[in-house]
Amino acid sequence: MTPALQIREASTGDLSSLLALYAHLNPSDLPCPMDDAAKHLFQLGRYQGSAILVGIIDEIVVASCTLIVIPNLTRAGRPYGLIENVVTHSEWRNRGFGKAILKEATERAWAEHCYKVMLMTGSRSASTLAFYEKAGFEQSKTGFQIRSEK
Repeated sequence: MTPALQIREASTGDLSSLLALYAHLNPSDLPCPMDDAAKHLFQLGRYQGSAILVGIIDEIVVASCTLIVIPNLTRAGRPYGLIENVVTHSEWRNRGFGKAILKEATERAWAEHCYKVMLMTGSRSASTLAFYEKAGFEQSKTGFQIRSEK
C-alpha cells in the first residue's frame, strides 16, 4: 500500500532535499548553491500565490513543482499560472504523486483567480506527454524559447 502524500509549500528546511530531488529532473545540471537557493526561495515567496510545492512521504521530499502566478493586464486583469520544474524522485514514480502535486498547483492557481495554467516540457517522450495529459493538461499551443549563451 502506498502511503499518503502530504503536499505543502517548501521551506528553507527542505532546500537540501529539494536540491537533491532536482538531480532526478536534470541529472547533468550543477546544483544551485545553498545560499542562492535560500535567497531564491525567499524571493519566490514574495509573489502572491507563487510557491515551490513539495510532496512528502515519511519526511522525505519525493515530488515537487513550482507554481508562479503572473499578474496580467488582459483577461480583465486575471493572472495566469506557470508551472515549472515538475519532478518525482525516480524511486517513487508511477504512484500518482506527480499528478497529485500538479492538481494541488492548479487548484492554488484557480484560488488566485488565474484564467489558465501553463507548463512546458522539453521532453518528447510519449510517456511524459501522456503523463501531462492524464493530469488534465492539453497540448494545444506552440512553445518557443531562447536560452542564454552564458
